[in-house]
Amino acid sequence: MPVSPVVPPCEPVSRWSPLMPPQDGYRAEDLDRIPDLPPHTELIDGSLVIVSPQKRFHMHMLRLLETQLLEQAPEGLEVIREMTVVLGERQRPEPDLMLIDARTEYGMDATWIRAEDVRLAVEVVSPESEIRDRRRKPQLYAQADIPHLWLVEQERGSLATVHVYRLDPVNRSYTHTGSHRDRLKTDTPCDLDIDLTWTPRSRRG
Repeated sequence: MPVSPVVPPCEPVSRWSPLMPPQDGYRAEDLDRIPDLPPHTELIDGSLVIVSPQKRFHMHMLRLLETQLLEQAPEGLEVIREMTVVLGERQRPEPDLMLIDARTEYGMDATWIRAEDVRLAVEVVSPESEIRDRRRKPQLYAQADIPHLWLVEQERGSLATVHVYRLDPVNRSYTHTGSHRDRLKTDTPCDLDIDLTWTPRSRRG
């Protein structure tokens, strides 16, 4: 049975700057070595990517999707939120949500997920990361053979559209299979019926 990923012991990187990376770029394991990195820092093409403050829409969609995925995902899949995935030596992005193979035993000290365990990656597109979310990260996910991708975008006001993609394993690129508003119903990577108009229930008493 696959075991939890463990980062080899190594000396902390005491000096770093996202503007002045090492000559050959940072490596995936460096995210666990560099002290005082801001939360949700990603590694893309060997460069550190610092995440800007997110809009309320971003938080709302994460809550909406995570809540319903937790309710509907079958026993063999686990819902992971805002955790990095190692795609290569210099690639360690952080999808907003993932569905992963639950058979892999990731311990509580794990800081990243293996690409081969990911069945679905979800990105909520933000204005400051639009190019990365729509172009570069889908390229990286496809090259790592992640079979399913959702891109979530804000339309008028708080309305959301989820663009669903499926991997073409021959070309290692994604094929768009549909755009969903109000409701997302699919049987891949598992049977899901997501209400995109969902709002948290107010607590009483």
